This record gives sequence, structure tokens and C-alpha cells, in this order.
Amino acid sequence: MSTVLQASPPSRMTAPSPHTGNLVLVDDDPDLLKLLSIRLKSAGHRVNTATSAQQALSMLSAERPDLVVTDLKMAGLDGMDLFHEIERKHTGLPVIILTAHGSIPDAVAATREGVFGYLTKPYDPAELIAQIERALALHGSASQRTDQSWRAEIITKSPLMEDLLKRAERVALAEASILIQGESGTGKELLARAIHRASPRRDKPFVGLNCGAIPEALLESELFGHRKGAFTGATADHKGLFLEADTGTMLLDEIGDMPLALQVKLLRALENREIRPVGATKVIPIDVRIISASHRDLVKARAEGTFREDLYYRLNVVTLKLPPLRERREDIPLLIAHFLKSLSESYGKDVNALSPDAMDMLVAHPWPGNIRQLSNTLEQAVALSGGEIVSTRIVERAMQRELPVMESFEEARRRFEHDYLTRLLKLTNGNAAQAARIAKRNRTEFYRLLQRHGIEAGHFKEDMGEGH
Repeated sequence: MSTVLQASPPSRMTAPSPHTGNLVLVDDDPDLLKLLSIRLKSAGHRVNTATSAQQALSMLSAERPDLVVTDLKMAGLDGMDLFHEIERKHTGLPVIILTAHGSIPDAVAATREGVFGYLTKPYDPAELIAQIERALALHGSASQRTDQSWRAEIITKSPLMEDLLKRAERVALAEASILIQGESGTGKELLARAIHRASPRRDKPFVGLNCGAIPEALLESELFGHRKGAFTGATADHKGLFLEADTGTMLLDEIGDMPLALQVKLLRALENREIRPVGATKVIPIDVRIISASHRDLVKARAEGTFREDLYYRLNVVTLKLPPLRERREDIPLLIAHFLKSLSESYGKDVNALSPDAMDMLVAHPWPGNIRQLSNTLEQAVALSGGEIVSTRIVERAMQRELPVMESFEEARRRFEHDYLTRLLKLTNGNAAQAARIAKRNRTEFYRLLQRHGIEAGHFKEDMGEGH
């Protein structure tokens, strides 16, 4: 299209509007798209652009904006087609349509169908900005929402965390799958629950599963359920977590520890939106929003063949990375105050503060176990303390006596498996088949275990050979 924007007097490009929001602009003319984007950014809006309706819909599936501004005539789906898809999948999201081909009947028809606004090119940019402001004033924007109860359990004043939470609130409104990455103890489950509370599914179930904490033999039944008599011990039907979470949200924590065989079944369930309980002959439709979490590097796991690439892309539509505590030290005093209050109540003590030196010590500590480790340390300090103020000496003793930053169940299991496999291969002089028989595992599964832990059976043959 060769249409150009009308020039507007400089006075109209002044301060950002009182109602600013997150906008998506759609036009198959890159030059016009760029010009309009600059204009709206100067008015204080956050702007993302798409050169087709298909690209815009893909963006909307990952992050719900506050408003869509689209050209009418485009190759493939046009502006009205896009509006109808938005109405179907993202009900209530306002849409403004721009066109050089418009007419009064088109405008009347579009507004009757629910389009918020309709402007014919060439148009006055100030008029478009005014219409955007009206839409945001009526429908609200993420930055202007006052109800922050969804994030009440997350204690922070860190700019890093605030940026993350703003993004989390936006993606919560869409239906895209979310992958939360972060070190152990950073609060991945807490963030997942907050996202659920900020989502349209907030009044529906939230169900969490730690994929590394359930034995492999039971994991399929735990996820998909089973029928009575499906296996030894199945004395009654079991619903399974997918059905418990139906219409709501499911957190698959430590997804990187899910066995490959289960990864295939999970992928099929997510793609088909249906499950088949163990021992059942019929599938059951499901409607579940998936949030997954992992402290492992799933890109590396993909490369090593321990995590399926197709499942990775299915789960990782949007990634949220939680910063470790050492990167948000300004939050440590807030967290300390929060933990002291709750621990004092639990222990029946009146401990309400740390000495200045003790506070400095805790703020400077690297916290490899993150918030979980800080909580453990403060629990030790409150248990040891006899007064209202926790002294530096008490904090030093607490850090020495601290319940070791308890590793998670899956970390402990992984360490045990590695040690067990190493001992087996030493015992059998690197004979993997013999080791598998001793472990009572079939060879395929045993080789997968070796691969998961990066263990080469051949290395043990060489080591043993040198000893003879």
C-alpha cells in the first residue's frame, strides 16, 4: 500500500497519553507499520508489530495485549477475519481497524459486529491516538489494573522481578504454555500459582506435580489416571491429575526429569487435548493450561537426547526466567522481615529484627540455595534466639548449623542413581548388559539411564583393564 499518514502539528506529539498500554499493530506495508509504530511509541505505548493476521494471532497466543490496531485489506486473512478470530479466541480484546478502502457502510457493519473503532486512511494520527486512549480507558490496560492480589505472595521491590511480574501478568491472560526456568529455591511454584490467579482460569483448579518425585512406574497413572484392574494393586478407578485440573491450570514441576516414554504420551495428550487412562479403551477430552518449570538447562537436555525437542517447543511458547536471590539483593531485607514475622508466630517468640551487622551479613551472602536457603537459615536463627533482636553471633551459628540446604527429592534421586550406576559398572567391569541384569532393568532402559547421567560404560572397561 502507498498510503501515507497525514502530518500533524508538533504540539500533538507531546507528553505520553494518560492511558497507555501494550499494543499490537498489524499491516502488510512495512514502511507504514514502522511509521505508525514510532508515532504510538512516542505517545507512551508499548508496541509490537505483525505483517500479517497469521503472525498477529501467533503473537496473541503467547501474550495478550491491551489493544489491536489492524489494517483491513491484507493478503491472506484480512482485518475483519483477524477481528473474528480475536473475538473467538480472545473475547473482549478491543480492535481498531484502519483502511484506505473504507466506506460508511463498511464502518457501520464493522462497529455493529463489535469492532471498537474504524478509521479511513488518510487519517489524523491524533484522532487514532485519541481513539486508542478511549479504548484503553474503557477496557483498561495491564499497567493500569489496580487489583494486584494475584501476586500478593511474591515479596519484591527488585526491578528485575517487577519486569518479570509485568510480563507474567500479560502472558497469564493468554492461553499459551509457559516454561518457568530458575535455580532451585527461587520460587517457581509460587510464580506458577500467581500466574494462575491472574488468568481467566483463576476460579478453576490449580494442580501441581513434581515430575521427579514420582517413581517412573507410577507417573503415567498419576498423570492420566487408571481403571480398576489395569495393573496389580489397581483396586479402584483413579481420576489422575489431568482430570483434576480440567478447565484449570496444571504445573509440571521439574519437567526435565520426566522419563522419555512419558514425554511421548504427554506430547500426544497436549496436541490432541485428550487423555487415555491406563487400562481404558476410550479417550477423554481435556481442557488444561500447562505451566512447566525446571532448574535444568532444557536446551542442553534436548541436545543430549534426554528431552524431546517437539515437547520442548510445545511447552516453551513463553519462557519466564526467575532471577536467583544474589541478583535481587534489595529483596533480602523484605524477605527477612516476612520470614521473621511468620517464624516468630510459629515458634511463639517475639523476634522482630536482626542486628545491623547480621542484616549486612545476610544481604552479602551468595545464597546458592536462594529463598529456600534464606528461609532455612532464619528458621535456625529464630530457634536459637532468646530475644527480640537476632544478633550477629546467632546468625553465624545458624549459618553453621543450618539444616544443609536440603536438596530436592529429584536431586537426591539423581545423585543416588549416578552413584549406583557407577558402582554397578565398576563391579561388572563395564559390562552394561550384566549391570542391567543386576539392576533388574531391561537393557534399553538401562542405556537410557546411562545416557541421562552422561556415563560411558566403556570407560570402566579401560579403567579396570589398566588395573590388571
